[in-house]
Amino acid sequence: MSTTTFLATILKPNTSPNFWSQTAWAVLRAVVGIVMIHNGLDKLGNIESFSQAYVEYIGLPFPIFFSYLAALTETIGAPLVAIGFLTRPAAFGLFGTMCVAMYHHILVAGLNLSYLELSAVYAVCFLFFTINGGGLFSTDALIANWLDASAFSMQAKRIMRLEKAYQAQSVAEMVSK
Repeated sequence: MSTTTFLATILKPNTSPNFWSQTAWAVLRAVVGIVMIHNGLDKLGNIESFSQAYVEYIGLPFPIFFSYLAALTETIGAPLVAIGFLTRPAAFGLFGTMCVAMYHHILVAGLNLSYLELSAVYAVCFLFFTINGGGLFSTDALIANWLDASAFSMQAKRIMRLEKAYQAQSVAEMVSK
């Protein structure tokens, strides 16, 4: 293998949904989803404290409501992302909570990376899943394939009925001649 071919192989982006890229996608989805769950559980453990320290600090109205909203988004949305079920809406909700977390960190510490890094990584991961969905190895993909098969099956049955009706009409026309 020449150096040019080797470099081209390393640098070429993956544009096809092959087994390994989809496996990496599924692993990322599962890890990010599972690891995020504890954040919501921590909030639910002491919702008043979270509300005062975070939500009131950034000036959101109804701090207890938004605290519960963040906690439930993380405790319900994160497992959904992990199993790849309703991935896009769950990831979108989690992306929103991470944007609020990043805003809080910027208010507290400015653009200090040690405060921003974790919420920024989470935000980018959830944005990725919001845009791309759960991938081929997700519950969403299983359901979509099942729905497509059902739709195809119904369409095939309609075509068969039309074909039978056409054949019956052709036979009737031949008999009447």
